[in-house]
Amino acid sequence: MSMTSAPLHAAVTQSGTWVSYGGTARMVLAVVLLAAAGGVAYAAIRLPLPVRLPRPSEGARTFMLLIWGFAIIAFLVCLPIYVKHARREHLLRAVPPDPIAPVTAICLGVIFTIILIVGSSRGWRIALASAAIGAAVAPMIFEFPFDLIVMARTYPPLPPDPALYRVLFFAPLFLVECTTLALLTLSPMVRLSRVAFFFFALMLVVFAVWGLSGFAYPSLSVPFALNVVSKILAFAAALSLFLSRRALAPASGTSASSSAAVVHAGHRYG
Repeated sequence: MSMTSAPLHAAVTQSGTWVSYGGTARMVLAVVLLAAAGGVAYAAIRLPLPVRLPRPSEGARTFMLLIWGFAIIAFLVCLPIYVKHARREHLLRAVPPDPIAPVTAICLGVIFTIILIVGSSRGWRIALASAAIGAAVAPMIFEFPFDLIVMARTYPPLPPDPALYRVLFFAPLFLVECTTLALLTLSPMVRLSRVAFFFFALMLVVFAVWGLSGFAYPSLSVPFALNVVSKILAFAAALSLFLSRRALAPASGTSASSSAAVVHAGHRYG
């Protein structure tokens, strides 16, 4: 390693695990993210929402869970290979602290508890399963676009083929994220709502602001604040999928039907 690359490596390692955007690249990133946010907001206005996701058949549900499990195993197999090679190349230093981890942990506890309480009217099995799905999906709403943004800029690049090792790390990770998002179809509480779309659009707007500042690792106050806000918006988007009025309609509808039947019986026999 040359005298000039050593300070660069130290500086980048101290600031995180990916290289910040600069110059024209950060402008392009911000424009793309704003365009995506505008598309999501437009869809929220134009689509007939809320709408229930199609429920998979028993066979499709089993296949989905198998693919989800396979994706997790694949990631757990590929991650040690990636780390081992980085250590062999003497490129793996101390992992930078993750200042967002406490925020994520708090959000996970909040969304799990709220969905569990709201879904209790449907029975504890549906409530518990929906709460677990919500807690699993919420981080992925943030991570999927986030990983697309930082994938090509992870640091340090691993020789002899950095692109190959990025694929080794991110391909199973994206599969985990996509199959986890697909679990939403397993919960009868989930509805695609305008609120969810708008929260996701707001998250992309915050990403755009973060991108305009370079999309730097959250070791400083500005990227930290933008990371926290975007993470909270992602969890809010996930939670709103389970809190749609129509998602609660079966329980309330059943109660209303029962009440109407009691009143009708009273008029008939009274």
